[in-house]
Amino acid sequence: MTPQIALRWQLIAIALLLCGAFYVLAPVLTPFAIAAMFAYLFDPLADRLERLKLSRNAAVGIVFLGLTLLLVLVLLLLVPFLERQVANFVRHLPDWIAWFQNVAVPWLNQKFDTNLETPDAAQISAILQEHWKEAGGAAAMVVSTVSKSGIAVVTWVVHVIVVPVVFFYLLRDWDIMMARIHELLPRSIEPTVTRLARESDETLSAFVRGQLSVMIVLGILYALGLWAVGLDTGPLIGIIAGLISFVPYLGAIIGVLAGVIAALAQYGDWLHLILVLVVFTVGHLLEGYVLVPRLVGEKIGLHPVAVIFAILAGGELFGFLGVLLALPLASVVMVLLRYLHERYRDSALYHSGKPATIAAPVPAPDAVSEPVPPTPGA
Repeated sequence: MTPQIALRWQLIAIALLLCGAFYVLAPVLTPFAIAAMFAYLFDPLADRLERLKLSRNAAVGIVFLGLTLLLVLVLLLLVPFLERQVANFVRHLPDWIAWFQNVAVPWLNQKFDTNLETPDAAQISAILQEHWKEAGGAAAMVVSTVSKSGIAVVTWVVHVIVVPVVFFYLLRDWDIMMARIHELLPRSIEPTVTRLARESDETLSAFVRGQLSVMIVLGILYALGLWAVGLDTGPLIGIIAGLISFVPYLGAIIGVLAGVIAALAQYGDWLHLILVLVVFTVGHLLEGYVLVPRLVGEKIGLHPVAVIFAILAGGELFGFLGVLLALPLASVVMVLLRYLHERYRDSALYHSGKPATIAAPVPAPDAVSEPVPPTPGA
């Protein structure tokens, strides 16, 4: 066995062992994965503070304190706000169903000569409210079960404490850990692994640090715009539309449909309908011409379909830990696929199938030309 083949088998064995360890230790690794994700996200901010002549400990302390204050602010303001929005949604749901039954369905039947059956508004509302109450009862049962289980409470408290502590130390020593990992790489594959790691970081950061910023900005913009229009459930619709905008056009389409139905059910006039369309048109233009060029740039990010598949597959294989590691692993897989495609295009296998170039035949002379007689007097 040649040294190169032995090295490849060793790398495959190490990868299989790591996958097995992740699968077995998934519940224990979850808080560490959350902390590592936050450390990866905020390492550029700490590096930028270091360039302002701050020490690494001071930069990490500022980042940690800022995130703590932001979390407290979210818990104090955003959670009660979302709770009120969900309550408004449940309260207006019968009105929307009644509008669909009494206005939308008859209009569709008249304009398009169809025979759509109108659903029973009371029955649908009762079913939804019943399931809503069942969901609340299930949640209460889960909370009650967890509160009665001492081990579950201790585990949850330990996870809550471990995440910020591990995040602080990972963020402080992030650059040192990356340098140590780089030193441990076999020298024969170090250039290739370094290049693939750099491309994976660019691909992942294009989505995480870019697209997530676009989603948050769009969510705030849509929520404020629909709130200014006067929709009771406008902020909730805007937040949902912004958070699912990583799939092109999906957030805008769902937001427009929900906003139009809410406007027609609440006001029933053309003015608020036009205002809702204006909000999403302005948001879509800002996304295409301002937010994406500035926040994402020209980097090749993760395809939306790849993101959805990675999250679902990761959750199915490794549970919550798989959901956390889905995007990093998807970025690595996409970079590896591009690298394999590049290697294949440069391989002898790809070039061996090219047809040989056949030279064009030289046309034969039609006839032997007779000698021209000399001109008299020459």
